[in-house]
Amino acid sequence: MKKFFERLKAGLAKTHNNIMDKIEGAFSSGASREELAEMLEETLITTDVGVKTSGFIVDGMKDKLRGYDTEGLRVYLREVIFDILKDCQKPLEITAKPFVIMALGVNGVGKTTTIGKLAAKFTSEGKKVLLAAGDTFRAAAIEQLEIWGKRAGCDIIRQEHGGDPAAVAFDAIKAAIARGVDIVILDTAGRLHTKVNLMEELKKIKRVVSREMPDAPHETLLVLDASTGQNALAQARIFNEAVGLTGIALTKLDGTAKGGIIVAIANELKIPIRFIGVGEGVEDLRDFDAKEFVEAMI
Repeated sequence: MKKFFERLKAGLAKTHNNIMDKIEGAFSSGASREELAEMLEETLITTDVGVKTSGFIVDGMKDKLRGYDTEGLRVYLREVIFDILKDCQKPLEITAKPFVIMALGVNGVGKTTTIGKLAAKFTSEGKKVLLAAGDTFRAAAIEQLEIWGKRAGCDIIRQEHGGDPAAVAFDAIKAAIARGVDIVILDTAGRLHTKVNLMEELKKIKRVVSREMPDAPHETLLVLDASTGQNALAQARIFNEAVGLTGIALTKLDGTAKGGIIVAIANELKIPIRFIGVGEGVEDLRDFDAKEFVEAMI
């Protein structure tokens, strides 16, 4: 765990330095409380905490800031950001067999890689995992998922490039029940020629899955790229409105100056943050820990 925290801390170094350097600079220049508040709001916005959430944090300074110094402000920020994040710290619980995870996300966010890492994590815990290559619009996505499946030691359900994603989902549920699988992870497309088409396709997949298993999918997991900042928040809103999200996996936190986006997502959408990723290795995807994240960020 300590090794992962060190990677998380290194990954959030740009975000951390951006915030703390500005705070220390403001104090050393003798900024007034009003000037400090203005500087802090501007700094939080640049780390993609967002206008709404940054305003909320700064407004709280007036009543809760203990000690008008760098350390006092650091303590306040840790407390208020932890309060925002703690309610979204909800590790994924496997509550059914087969437990169906429908993975969503636009192309390029690391969705297929995240699915592979989750498959490796679950198989290492002794669970039988089945992958479903539902992103039939990209041949590369199917091939990438097959590579991860071999690496993790789990089977994969696929069709030819251009096949019906809902049919893949149907086949995967049937196979999972027949084979006594513990967890099904269904990959989905990240781009069709219009956003409306993509959302309708995802709704169709969800309907097919629900028809075969009334409570499924048990987890509708959106994968987001932290380095895209406010764009990630916009994506979360769109997917949530279309299919209803139960969890978020935030990838590519390593080296981004936009780590504050996790605070905006938690404050504005209240969707559980299941996993965060700070690197390419399987061990670099972990359950989200609010306290650990805040200590690395501030």
